[in-house]
Amino acid sequence: MLDAEGIRDAATILRTGSSRIVETGYDNWNGGTTIYTIYLTLPPTHYARVSRRKAQLETQINERLKVVIEQFTKDWCSVSIVPEVGRTPASRDRQPSVPRETRQNILDGLRLERVRYCEELDDVDFLNRIFDLTSLPSYDSRFEDAAGDIWQHRYNNHDWDDDWVFDDARFDLLNGPTEVFLEFLCHMVHPVVRPDRNEALRLVEHFNDQLRRHGWALVEEEKIAGRPRFIARQLKDSTPRSVSRARSVADALDAGWMQKEIERLENAVERDPALAIGTAKELIETCCKSILSKRNVQYPRSADIPELTKLLAKELQLVPDDIPEKAKGAETIRLILRNLSALTHYLAELRSLYGTGHGRDGKHRGLEPRHARLAVGTAVVFIDFVTETYRRRSEPK
Repeated sequence: MLDAEGIRDAATILRTGSSRIVETGYDNWNGGTTIYTIYLTLPPTHYARVSRRKAQLETQINERLKVVIEQFTKDWCSVSIVPEVGRTPASRDRQPSVPRETRQNILDGLRLERVRYCEELDDVDFLNRIFDLTSLPSYDSRFEDAAGDIWQHRYNNHDWDDDWVFDDARFDLLNGPTEVFLEFLCHMVHPVVRPDRNEALRLVEHFNDQLRRHGWALVEEEKIAGRPRFIARQLKDSTPRSVSRARSVADALDAGWMQKEIERLENAVERDPALAIGTAKELIETCCKSILSKRNVQYPRSADIPELTKLLAKELQLVPDDIPEKAKGAETIRLILRNLSALTHYLAELRSLYGTGHGRDGKHRGLEPRHARLAVGTAVVFIDFVTETYRRRSEPK
């Protein structure tokens, strides 16, 4: 029909463009009508040549299309001309730093808990914070862009589910750029979107459980009206190694509270050294109490770290008496083991001076992340050694 009427450009688009048909809506009016969109995808250079006449070309094709299909169905079908979107060879070779499986786990968790992603905002306002909805295509031929059909089907018809965006190809949260996916998560817990601080922190914990294994975490950047605003940050190489070892210790001791403290450590080393130092001290305390309880050793409820480590050193014989005097380095071994216990005392003092838990005057200057990493490393060395010793002492002779 287009050829017969001399409309060559539109006919060429039909011949050369690749097509896909998508069910993009449903209208309850007049008995119900299914809405389909046929996407004609053109190479970017071809699309650039016809983009200024895009609306005219779509109208020319749609008018002929309607004549053909109206004799078969009352459903609505329209054509949308779009550019081909592809990845460069370099990006195709790289795996996303947050893989699809992890993203799916996060989104499935939101579905299971029935979390509304945009909470206090409507869908359009929320998504406009991340995407330019006016540049994204509409799935509904009655609207020019994504903003129009989102508003129609979320608020006028209300025939899209609350989690519709997770599977929408225009936003491609499962396979698209990692930075876009992480930005989406950060906006989900933004104070304007989710003003309930506890709810936001709970979601951040859920996200970080999945993200950490791939070297990412949401961390607090600043506070807005007393509520945290989060950004995504790649974890430093030094922290995950120590924290990973600490997690193994917590698993070995079946100490759930240690897991909570390890999470605080991981989040605080770079952004809040004082909190990391205070938490490192608490991690040692929890480790000592866990092992003493497993060995049925009583300790005062008010026992401080020096007292707890003294009890633990005695119970586990951290400084054994059976090292032969003639053995090379015998005294050096004893000194190292004695100083290992003394490290916990020094860490407690450091916490008193620079960690959390004590008031400061206005001129107080805290330590830097490198000091926090030293404190964390010290704590992990101690709990790793005593846990391994506990295992050895618990083995049948």
